[in-house]
Amino acid sequence: MSEERLLLLTAREAAAYLRVSLFTLNRIERQGQVRPFRTPGGHRRYSLGMLNDYLQHSRKVGAGRSA
Repeated sequence: MSEERLLLLTAREAAAYLRVSLFTLNRIERQGQVRPFRTPGGHRRYSLGMLNDYLQHSRKVGAGRSA
């Protein structure tokens, strides 16, 4: 497994990586576009690979809309 898939970010770090607010990150999660891992304490963690997959998919969808 690549290191990119193993690196986990907090919700705040993930939102900053995606350049969105925490509110928008929550909306993306509710829409099922990303599924964070949960720590035993219930905190959300996002893999860098998961976020990159989301970005790649959202770029494809966005490019289709503007055409």
